[in-house]
Amino acid sequence: MTFASLQLEAPTGTAIPWLTRWRAFARSDTVRSVGTYAVVTGALLYSIWAGAAAMPYQWQWERVPQFLFVADETGFHWGTLTLGLVETLRISALALILALLLGLGLALLRLSPSWSGRAISGGFVELVRTTPLIVQVSMFYFVLAPTIGIGRFWTGVFALALFEAAFIAEIVRSGILSVPQSQWEAGTSLGLSRFTIYRHIALPQALRLMLPPLTGAVISLIKDSSIVSVIALFELTTAGRDAISLTYMSFEIWLTVAAIYLVLTLLLSLAARHLERRLKTRA
Repeated sequence: MTFASLQLEAPTGTAIPWLTRWRAFARSDTVRSVGTYAVVTGALLYSIWAGAAAMPYQWQWERVPQFLFVADETGFHWGTLTLGLVETLRISALALILALLLGLGLALLRLSPSWSGRAISGGFVELVRTTPLIVQVSMFYFVLAPTIGIGRFWTGVFALALFEAAFIAEIVRSGILSVPQSQWEAGTSLGLSRFTIYRHIALPQALRLMLPPLTGAVISLIKDSSIVSVIALFELTTAGRDAISLTYMSFEIWLTVAAIYLVLTLLLSLAARHLERRLKTRA
């Protein structure tokens, strides 16, 4: 008697329903995705571990926690990397607010009937998008900042905001253009002003489409904030460089900094996906 015949002869409600549910679960896309992710991640971690073991390098991971936090007889203190992370978040948050406002204004200018507004917005977007960020930060710090009279911190914030605003402007413009023309015609037929149509009709519908690329722009902003280390602005990358200069632990510190950026961007991606699902359910 085979296993298949045993299954058929099993009483109803015992083996067959349990086995059916198990097979359905094992064949589901979620299990396959998690399994694939686990295999790929495991292979990557093993490759890193094997490569690190083969290197003629004395690893000193036990010294890394002191740069995250210190708890001794004097009390609890945050480490250099943690303080640098706080500054990175502060710089990124301020730059993001300015970039969103400026990007929205640039997008509306590019969609306006004014020829001069479209020319100014288009020229700014193309100029910023086609030049490296490190060049813009350097020019802003050595040329514009002394003229305007701002410090190192706001120089980095404004440079990041201007750079990301060019990309956000294109994201917003594309999102607005994706709104069906019938929605604009309906708003116009009701006698609504252009500002009211943007506020109550176009932008709410475009937000659901803009959210994924905007998330990518925010993640890029957080990673690009490391560029401001070239003007000696204290943030996570600068803190990592300072720690390396004290300990000469290049690999341990840089891997820790990379892990912090990874966790930060992953959390942001998860939050954006949750918000995107909520917006879809409300639609």
